[in-house]
Amino acid sequence: MTIEGGVGCPVSGITRQQLFQESTGLPNQKFLVTSALPYANGPLHLGHIAGAYLPADVFVRYQRLKGNDVLFICGSDEHGTAITVQADSQGVTPQALVDRHHAVLKKSFEDFGIRFDNYSRTSLPLHHETSQEFFLQIHRKGVLVRRAVKQLYCPRCQLFLADRLITGTCPHCQQPGAKGDQCEKCGKPIDPLEIRGAQCVRCKSQPEARESLHWFFPLDRYQERLREWLASKPHWKANVLNFCKGVFESGKGLEERCITRDLPWGVPLPLPDSAGKVLYVWFDAPIGYISSTKEWAARTGNPDRWKEYWCDPTVRLVHFIGKDNIFFHALLFPAMLMEHGGFVLPDQIPANEFLNLEGEKFSTSRNYAVWLHEYLQRFPADALRYSLARIAPEAKDTDFSWREFQGHHNNELADILGNFIHRSLTFAGRYFGNRLPVRGPPDASDSAFLDAMEKAPGEMGALLDNFQVRDAAVRMMDLARAGNLYFDQQQPWRTRRENPERCATTLHLCVQACRVLATLTQPILPSSSDALWRMLGLPGRAADHPWVSADPRALPEGHALGQPEILFRKIEDSMIEAEIVRLKSMARPAEAVASATSPAPAVQPRKLEVPLVTETISYDEFARLDLRVAEVVAAERIAGADKLLKLTVRLGPETRTIVAGIALHYAPESLLGRRIVVVANLKPARIRGVESQGMLLAASEAEKLALVTLDGAIESGSQVR
Repeated sequence: MTIEGGVGCPVSGITRQQLFQESTGLPNQKFLVTSALPYANGPLHLGHIAGAYLPADVFVRYQRLKGNDVLFICGSDEHGTAITVQADSQGVTPQALVDRHHAVLKKSFEDFGIRFDNYSRTSLPLHHETSQEFFLQIHRKGVLVRRAVKQLYCPRCQLFLADRLITGTCPHCQQPGAKGDQCEKCGKPIDPLEIRGAQCVRCKSQPEARESLHWFFPLDRYQERLREWLASKPHWKANVLNFCKGVFESGKGLEERCITRDLPWGVPLPLPDSAGKVLYVWFDAPIGYISSTKEWAARTGNPDRWKEYWCDPTVRLVHFIGKDNIFFHALLFPAMLMEHGGFVLPDQIPANEFLNLEGEKFSTSRNYAVWLHEYLQRFPADALRYSLARIAPEAKDTDFSWREFQGHHNNELADILGNFIHRSLTFAGRYFGNRLPVRGPPDASDSAFLDAMEKAPGEMGALLDNFQVRDAAVRMMDLARAGNLYFDQQQPWRTRRENPERCATTLHLCVQACRVLATLTQPILPSSSDALWRMLGLPGRAADHPWVSADPRALPEGHALGQPEILFRKIEDSMIEAEIVRLKSMARPAEAVASATSPAPAVQPRKLEVPLVTETISYDEFARLDLRVAEVVAAERIAGADKLLKLTVRLGPETRTIVAGIALHYAPESLLGRRIVVVANLKPARIRGVESQGMLLAASEAEKLALVTLDGAIESGSQVR
């Protein structure tokens, strides 16, 4: 499809929404997208970003490129016991504490390229008013229950202990160190009176049970209604549906939920004779999505506009959260909205699993984390956006490691995407006057590459529509990988002299592929996308042009290109080593966290189980090995063999098949275009019915495996000495 209106841009006066609708015939959709409110008691670490914020930003950017109307809402969660505990320990007021952390959170999001339409905070008067009005609306219906309950009270602190002021062993999974509201390990809510070995967080003394008057939301009455509502969401992620099913089918099912607390900090309960009581933080926090939308509407000059998103049943409300927040977003908040009435219910809750760090859990108490604001002082945002997208914990917990991050940047962003863009634009600039050359009649290889360009936006878009950021990042890189393979096969450095028309066609298609990539990279790599846009000599920004403009015919012949530049510079080993050392030096041992009075043991470096070197061989024996550079041109799984991949590799003019036991470590599509090292003179062997004509080289350590690949444009078939 060709987009008219000059170099693939929308016709002047036509919006992306109009262009999308005219080109596809599909109606535009309206989205209200929220990310879980980050708690304002510390900075953001990479686990936070991977779970609720980067996936949301990628989804929002893509939907806007499609022409959909999207409102992206977030804000700092500034109430709760943890705020008061931390403020006490630092000798400051809760307001001073959240003021400081709110500023850091807001700037970190901005520096990382996450663009909320409104980033609010729950300590604002507007939020207090919105939460109190919400409570009163439910209260007037007479559904809330007020009764005296037993509550843990600390005689030493002379304070009723809110949930987060209590610690002990989880009664469900026996996890020690659980807080008194919800277990971080099993995710189940906890009755503070049932927690085992309860202690006061502030003074470590044992609390006692006393009576206090509180208000309860009858969540148990909504179980069947929630079950029926969730049954209409079979397309939701399994972790969300399975969690809710587990709660329904547990011995107790849903229970009444206390929605008030005895605390000096929070949203005051708007009832007479309720001094000293505030709304439970998980009652007021999700209402923060509504108050943030109200703030946005007022700021844009139309205070009632928030209703267009919260009260229109056609709006798709999407909550991006981590799996530890499923209970509150899939059960408690929907029940609150149902009882209040007049609000849309969630259309999707794409909850992600957890991201670990170098094989261990992120721990703010141990300072075992990579903090986003510190990362951004040393590395570019897009490098992390891509790496986190590649390991997104969508279906299971995943792990961030500094070396894998370096590999994602150097081997994929630099060597595949950056290399294709730079070689294409540099060649066009040098030999075609920095203009898009004329395309001749396409041959079979040209048509195949055109077909790949035409399919990529639809395939990547379908993945993003289904919240599959991880696979979308791979699909984006696949097009760049296909571009490198096409460039190598066409050999424009040779056809420039022997067949100039063929060379012009090759470079025409490569530059058009760069134009397609400028759009495809926008959701995940916004800064790099804009830089590529400038290199293509296009006006404005890539984000201002619709997804349907990612077309391999968008640029007219003769279009003047900009100046090529290196998009991704390699990250040196020394920089990664410094981060690994910094992480180990900053982390506090777990024993030191558990007991501040006991001496902290030294952090022991991990011992590598490296096998001893075998007996020596002569040089003549070694020289018998014929090691060659091989380029992977195809890869597929072998049916019935979980560990095996069938690779087709090119060694110069020769093509071979190799069976390799690397399927647990590499997806087939991630290998295309890689230059690896193989033993070329190994006697063929038949494995699972396939003749394997060589062996590739790889390094292994414990459960890890990494292929030996080449850094540089070494031709396939070259000898490795």
